[in-house]
Amino acid sequence: MAEMRVVTLTGADASIEDSLVERFGAGLRGEAIQPTDAAYEEARRIWSGLIDRRPALIVRCAGVGDVVDSVDFAREHDLLVAVRGGGHNVAGNAVCDGGLVIDLSPMKGIRVDAERRAVRAEAGATLGDLDRETQVFGLATPLGVVSETGIAGLTLGGGIGWLRRKHGLSSDNLLSVDVVTADGRLLTASETENADLFWGIRGGGGNFGVVTSFEYRLHPVGPEVTFCFVLYPGDRAKEVLRFCDEYAAQAPDEVSPLGVLGRVPRVDLFPENWHGEQFVALLAMHPGGAEEGERALRPLRDLGAPIADLSARMPYTEAQKVLDEDYPDGWHYYWKSVNVDGLEDEVIERLVQHAENAPSDYSTIDVWYQGGAMGRVGADESAFGDRSAPILLGIEANWEAEPKEDGANIVWVRDCFSDMRRFSSGGMYLNFPGFLEEGDGLLRGAFGENYERLVALKNRYDPTNLFRLNQNIKPTA
Repeated sequence: MAEMRVVTLTGADASIEDSLVERFGAGLRGEAIQPTDAAYEEARRIWSGLIDRRPALIVRCAGVGDVVDSVDFAREHDLLVAVRGGGHNVAGNAVCDGGLVIDLSPMKGIRVDAERRAVRAEAGATLGDLDRETQVFGLATPLGVVSETGIAGLTLGGGIGWLRRKHGLSSDNLLSVDVVTADGRLLTASETENADLFWGIRGGGGNFGVVTSFEYRLHPVGPEVTFCFVLYPGDRAKEVLRFCDEYAAQAPDEVSPLGVLGRVPRVDLFPENWHGEQFVALLAMHPGGAEEGERALRPLRDLGAPIADLSARMPYTEAQKVLDEDYPDGWHYYWKSVNVDGLEDEVIERLVQHAENAPSDYSTIDVWYQGGAMGRVGADESAFGDRSAPILLGIEANWEAEPKEDGANIVWVRDCFSDMRRFSSGGMYLNFPGFLEEGDGLLRGAFGENYERLVALKNRYDPTNLFRLNQNIKPTA
């Protein structure tokens, strides 16, 4: 009698006979990939090279039926589950060791309803995919700032981008979602249907199920926009960031500024004598007409003696890609974020010092000016929570794939984060940090008074914590 092969899914200490795995795979429209398959190495790779995990089974889903079957299979066999959309999450939650990956990346269907100004997109789509389709009609929904990011993780965590002050977060623009819950049901959630689930999905991450499609509200944007991208010498950081702070308080909602502290890249776009030197940059996009955009953004460009001014009129789809080259596939990434109560002199001085101490030339500290439409949504209107902080800091260690450099870069982020927390009344953007070593304490701070309501929702929709590879809200049921 031939020896029976066994697939071991170590994440939940469960072993499954190979015949059961084969039977499960045969029922899929998509593909079930195991470690012995030729496609396995590529299938397990994600954007961040810092993450190196080996799942026992990867299901590349062709449709909702595959998602339902995968959730049922995982629940019945008590498997560790990871859910992959775009695979761009810093913490690498899209893949796991020894468990089952539900890979939604083949599911990229997009349908625009221009008359209703709405779009339905499947969860494997990226920002670039969605922008390409909606811009055919001169429409867009608020998304992030790197086109290769998946819409799913971005939206479930809130979604901050160039349109945040004009049209709010990605999650603020959701009209409905389709979601497969832990018991294998396919539900539609909206303001009028399963409204409690809809509330939790808008900022609560992947805690409540696998969202298979998103329906967004669309707004007139483009096809061309005005983009500001100007670098000033780093020793002017206090002047530049304080000016932008005052500017943002008076600027129209169309403008959502971003300040960046870093080192000038060693590329031909920038003067050679500045390569490797500290800079402070101001970036912003204006979605309106050329004259209006030029007038609104001109103050950010007129502070005098820039290192370089790359501002231009460009297609919206190109503006959405301006930062793509800063995040190469396969590099190592470790980020955190924290809200701060303002840009006092001491805050800026500490930020400048931390930027100068970064081990990698590619790391940055990003200063997101908040407010506008995103700030006018009440803290209890969605899971995302309180939006009153005027400034969000993104602390980004980005370095080439050199494991020997991992330790120094990770310590740099942790030190900066720890230092800046003393200037914060609480809260962070959970799409940025990825890694929450301090556990529930940081989650509670991020969600504020919404946390207990989220726990109750988790108890209802995922009481066994099947979906726990995320910014996890632990059930108490």
